Amino acid sequence: MPSKTQSRLRIVLEPDIAIGPGKADILEGVRDTGSIAAAGRRMGMSYKRAWLLVETMNACFKEPLVAASRGGKSHGGAVLTPVGEEVLRRYRRMEALSAKAIAAELRGLKRLLSDMSN
Repeated sequence: MPSKTQSRLRIVLEPDIAIGPGKADILEGVRDTGSIAAAGRRMGMSYKRAWLLVETMNACFKEPLVAASRGGKSHGGAVLTPVGEEVLRRYRRMEALSAKAIAAELRGLKRLLSDMSN
C-alpha cells in the first residue's frame, strides 16, 4: 500500500513564536466545535495542552486569536476572533502554496527512496 507523501509547514515568526500544523488544527477545532476542550479531544490531546497552545497563541499576537468564556457545559465556550480567523486562513493558504511549490521536488525525493515494502 503506497504511503502518502506530504510536507508540514512550520512558520517561525520570531525566535520563540511559531505556528505550525498543531496550532492551526487547534484553531480549526475551536472554530468548528466552539470549545477548546472539544478541539483538544478531537486531536487526542488533553484540555491542559490545548489550553496552553491557545494561551501561547493569544499572547504572541497583538490581539487574541481565541476568545473563551467560562461557565461549564451549558454556558462556556470559545470562538475564534477575527484575528484568529485571519491567522488560520493565512496559515492554511501558506500551507497550500508551499505544498504546490515543492510538489515536483517531493516526488523526485520519493523516487529516490529505497523500497521498504519487501
